Amino acid sequence: MIPELARTWAFGWAISRHTPTAVAKPWGLYIEVGRPDQVGRHVLPDAHELTVREAATSVTVPHTWLKVPREPSEVARWLPDGWVVDADETGHLMAADLRTTAPTAPEGYTVSMETRDGVTYVQLHDVAGELAAQGQMAVLGQATVIDRVITEQAHRRRGLGAFVMRTLADRAVADGATLGVLGATDEGRALYERLDWKAYAPLAACIYRPEDLSRGLVETSR
Repeated sequence: MIPELARTWAFGWAISRHTPTAVAKPWGLYIEVGRPDQVGRHVLPDAHELTVREAATSVTVPHTWLKVPREPSEVARWLPDGWVVDADETGHLMAADLRTTAPTAPEGYTVSMETRDGVTYVQLHDVAGELAAQGQMAVLGQATVIDRVITEQAHRRRGLGAFVMRTLADRAVADGATLGVLGATDEGRALYERLDWKAYAPLAACIYRPEDLSRGLVETSR
């Protein structure tokens, strides 16, 4: 199940972030991201030592990432020189069976929803019109990938994140999806588990940073 969840997440993430579609590689999938801090990312659904080593040794461009659904400490042992496991970027691969809950926006907030280029966006604004919370998703047949669920600091602990998640889930069900998939931070995982999402695997974030090696600053995982 984990490999299929990872593949779904990779394809949906690419749609959500408006990158080129994920392309097949011998070790998994590759997404061209095109940012200075993340040139591209390899996602390794069937992750084991050989695939991790093959993917890592294929990389020559700094700030290329590997996302691996395995324990970070385990993955770190398989990486060649120049690679680090970034604890801050490591997360969790999560999924849930979707259901309709018809949530009501918390008092004092208004909700808006729109779909552009295959991505549905939900936003909550306060009475002053300031953005308080948001999230987005891409539906891929019977699955949806939820992404970028954020609550602004001043509006936290008011149920806004849960409302955004439930609103996205309702829309996904209306669009024919039955399964939700996402990549969560540690903080996000706590919210999603309260909404009956389940963590299936860690998502180790490995980054090719050969400049760290030259400075003697190679990081290790937690």
